[in-house]
Amino acid sequence: MKDLIDITVDHVSKKLGPNQALNDISLRFQSGVMHGLIGPEGAGKTTLLRTILELLHPDKGQVLYRQNDQQVAFADIRPHIAYMPQQQSLYADLSVSEHLDFFSTLYSLPHEQYETRRQELLRMTRMEPFVERPAGKLSGGMYKKLGLMCALLRSPSVVILDEPTNGVDPISRREFWELLYELARENILIIMATAYMDEAERCSQVHLI
Repeated sequence: MKDLIDITVDHVSKKLGPNQALNDISLRFQSGVMHGLIGPEGAGKTTLLRTILELLHPDKGQVLYRQNDQQVAFADIRPHIAYMPQQQSLYADLSVSEHLDFFSTLYSLPHEQYETRRQELLRMTRMEPFVERPAGKLSGGMYKKLGLMCALLRSPSVVILDEPTNGVDPISRREFWELLYELARENILIIMATAYMDEAERCSQVHLI
């Protein structure tokens, strides 16, 4: 059974250089819900996600984390979070299979656990026929799927996605959403930033910034 993790953004403000990226933002992200973080380019979506992940620190306010109804520090839930940034850094010359092997070693996953999870993810993403293809030769949609698979290897309780379908063709977008729905059935917390209003309609809860 997965840990239930809630995240509360409490009156957070953040300035980046001369720009006020976040101004007194308060949001609550509940476990087991697919949340859409909606806003145009420059609204502060990426800044907010990086603040939640403690890659940035707020000038004012705080981010609170709860695990199984107990308040915890971010360090306690860090291993349970998967983050997929807008610009992924995969290795063009490594195949799909080699990427999964690499991230398995990086996460120190036991061999049997890795093999089971690998097969689950390849099935979910429909990437089985492409395991030997280098990342540099994948389509935009498959490249995004590979990045998500690498993030999901640890079976996280929280998945944070920064505009994952940006620049992806319509068919790949639909397949990506089917994958997200399958993840949502695992009762995990999903936070997805997007500028597309049609994607907002697909989320269980929407936050506009």
